[in-house]
Amino acid sequence: MANKVIYAVYEDPEQLKDGARKLVSNGIKVKDTFSPFPIHGIDPIIGVKRTRLGIAAFMYGITGTCLATLGIWYFNVFDWPMDIGGKPNWHYYQNVPAFIPVTFEFTVLCAAHGMALTYLIRNKTLPGMPARNPDPRSTDDKFIIEVRTGDNHGHSAEEITGLLRTTAVFEINERQY
Repeated sequence: MANKVIYAVYEDPEQLKDGARKLVSNGIKVKDTFSPFPIHGIDPIIGVKRTRLGIAAFMYGITGTCLATLGIWYFNVFDWPMDIGGKPNWHYYQNVPAFIPVTFEFTVLCAAHGMALTYLIRNKTLPGMPARNPDPRSTDDKFIIEVRTGDNHGHSAEEITGLLRTTAVFEINERQY
């Protein structure tokens, strides 16, 4: 038995959610959904786990804070200490309030750039990475459910297709993988 990918195309996000609910309630695992905009409430229906992007953002921010602190100390205390306006720069802790804006901005810079790269890598949308969009209409006005027969042992492609036909599906496409 060859593994197949079944794409169910819907015209409305609510129809897609109803179709996904029907599949999941019958024990069929939905691999992914494609839509022109985020569909609120689809993640718990198809079983997408909460991401760890918040932890990644925090780690990028902490890295930025540490690099800013190290850089400020190196440039203003170690490499080129200057006494301006009676403010001694030979102790970092005496001048921390003056360094807060720079530290904050560098923290935000590192977190933002780190999250942008993480987003592009995680979604495989960096230049040169192959696109994974089964149907170009999903970027305009169609909503697609992807089901793989290899992920659903005990359910044939005909059974999954028959179940999809009982929903408000617009079109069903099958491909080998």
